[in-house]
Amino acid sequence: MQRKVPSAITNITLNRATFTNVPIDEITFVNFFYGNNGAGKSSIAHAIEEDDGVVWADGKSAADYDVLVYNQDFINDNFVNYGDLKGVFIFGEEDVEAKKKIAALTDEKKEKSDAKAAAAEEYKQKTTGVDAALTHFQSTCFSQTAGIRSRFDKCLDGKKQKKTFADAILGEKSPKEHDLSELERLYDVAFDETARAYPEFKKAGATTYGSLPGKDLLDKVIVSSSDTPFARFLKALGSTASDWVRDGHTHFTGTAGGKCPYCQRELPANFESEIAACFDAQYQQDIRDLGQFRDAYNRETAEIIRALKANTADVMTSVDLRAYQEKLALLESNFEINRQRIAEKAKEPSRMVSLEDTDTLLLEIGAMIDDVNKLIKANNDVVAEKKSSKAKCKVEIMQHLAFMLASEVTGYQDEVARLKKEIEDVTERGKRLKTEIADLTREISELNKHNANTEAAIDSINKILQDSGFQGFSIRAKEGVENVYEVVRENGKVAENLSEGERNFIAFLYFYHRVRGSMSSEELKEKIVVIDDPVSSMDSTALFLVSAIVREMINVCRNNTEYLNPQVPGDYIKQLFILTHNVYFHREVTYQQVGYFNCTSFYMIRKNDNISTLKLCKRQSKDVPTEEENYNPVQNSYAALWDELREIKSTIPALNVMRRILEYYFLQLCGYEGSDLRSIVLEKKENRDKFIKQIEGEQPDMTDYQLASSLLAYINNPNGISDGLNYVEDCEDADAYKRVFQMIFDALGQSQHYKMMTGQRARY
Repeated sequence: MQRKVPSAITNITLNRATFTNVPIDEITFVNFFYGNNGAGKSSIAHAIEEDDGVVWADGKSAADYDVLVYNQDFINDNFVNYGDLKGVFIFGEEDVEAKKKIAALTDEKKEKSDAKAAAAEEYKQKTTGVDAALTHFQSTCFSQTAGIRSRFDKCLDGKKQKKTFADAILGEKSPKEHDLSELERLYDVAFDETARAYPEFKKAGATTYGSLPGKDLLDKVIVSSSDTPFARFLKALGSTASDWVRDGHTHFTGTAGGKCPYCQRELPANFESEIAACFDAQYQQDIRDLGQFRDAYNRETAEIIRALKANTADVMTSVDLRAYQEKLALLESNFEINRQRIAEKAKEPSRMVSLEDTDTLLLEIGAMIDDVNKLIKANNDVVAEKKSSKAKCKVEIMQHLAFMLASEVTGYQDEVARLKKEIEDVTERGKRLKTEIADLTREISELNKHNANTEAAIDSINKILQDSGFQGFSIRAKEGVENVYEVVRENGKVAENLSEGERNFIAFLYFYHRVRGSMSSEELKEKIVVIDDPVSSMDSTALFLVSAIVREMINVCRNNTEYLNPQVPGDYIKQLFILTHNVYFHREVTYQQVGYFNCTSFYMIRKNDNISTLKLCKRQSKDVPTEEENYNPVQNSYAALWDELREIKSTIPALNVMRRILEYYFLQLCGYEGSDLRSIVLEKKENRDKFIKQIEGEQPDMTDYQLASSLLAYINNPNGISDGLNYVEDCEDADAYKRVFQMIFDALGQSQHYKMMTGQRARY
């Protein structure tokens, strides 16, 4: 897809007079602006002249060009005194050898200037590469750490944007991996405003039951060794009988009233002594030891459970108590089971019992308490030093993040180091080229001093004045003053009372030679040329000449893109802006310019309610819908017919427009008669054969001939169709008529005009 090719000035934003933030986009080499008086054209000219809102191509500025503006200010500034015009140096061809050397040096300077521009572009690319590498690094750092940054958000104040976060990572001097879970605990306490100290868990206190004699009796049978007759009787009954008797005596002694509690018979008077004689001293001691053990076990295990349960009364929220509580419940259950078994042993001393293991559970619970207390102590330490804990957390999380991103940091730094080395190299190259260009400029200037004069400009201006019919005044060098002109009458006196048209015409010729030459004999810069309404108060002759000169400037400017016209030498006009309200002048200078889409732009300036707007005149191409094309906002009726023809798809309207074009151009402009036109196109053999297709073995195809006949039938021909053919005009589609329409122009030798009016650019 073709695009506008940018030149020296790439964009302008207007903020003056009636313009407010109005951009001029897609500025290219040749730029036409049309608008009524007062619409704002002069504001654009002043903006360029004053470098106001102007965006220059990379590496360029207004200082690199001669910015020349022709407007009323130019006329006033230069023609206040007709006798003191500053001379214009025209670089001539007197010294052929010097000119050749200047040309060679100029070519060399251009090569080096191009190389410098390429170096500037490379510098821009490398610099952009550094910026792109940083942007990529910032995005990578941000995306890869999203989860951690969210978790430790309060540690990252001032580092929550991509740029500030990446800067912090690059500035981290001690990347280090940290335990993330430890960091989380530290963070949760340090940055929790409700955080406080918690009591540490207490372990079970010391116990005595394990050292009591009764503990060793649990797995032994406790029986009496007495040898009284009653004792022998009980032994004969079995060990349980003595347990039964001892238990009954213990429970019912003193309450049975001298009777047996089981059978209610009177007990013998010596019963108590007999009972006592049944249980010897050792038995009695064992029973006492067993009772002491039972009481101590019950008391001390209850205290253990109480103490361990008390730990859960005020617990740090981050501590998980599930395992602790499960172990504690199991311990309490085992204690209860053991109590029951000890009670059974005490009731039946002859039984053997074993206890559930509680020592292992106590050890496990003690280990759990150690772990919990580590967490509590860490929390309490953080709370005690909360301010320093926050600082520590911030430092360590940045160290951890930098450790995570170490490979990305290394990759980024290596890439930047490489690009900066290349930037240094291209900068040095640019400096060297700048020095070489300056040396060449000085050498060219020295040569130009001997190859430039102001007389050439005087002769050229006078010749144009003479050829254009302006009589009674001319330009000459001012006597006794070097490089100054004066406008003089035939009597040799400085001209006075020139008409406005004469004054403006001379001013434009002077401006034209300023564009061609230089105000210095030493240097010829490329030009940015602005022409603002140049034909004010001029007669038709002056307007015609100014239009021709402007067209020459357009061709010189376009030579920067492609040398299409070798008849117009040079490419010293780098960019051209033409502004006018004069329809005739606009049509004259835009003749055949619409087709140069890539290097020409058209603009329409309007002002409503004292607000100026600007419109770029381009549209979708009618012929190639994927492309864009220029259109001229100012057209005459004949050009409008061609535009209408391009859009029409229906046969009858297209046929009518084509007939009007043929009649206007060939009859009114070229001077043909209608009958002659038909005769030349359809009756001369060399043309007639072009409209008839010969098909071997078949009748000739007369379709194109009949279509041409239909087109020409009514053109200034009162007799109508005279060849006897009855032809239905809409029997073919519009495209077929358009094809034959072009063939008519070809047959009459007007192919070039057809191409021009249909936007097919002419090639020289």
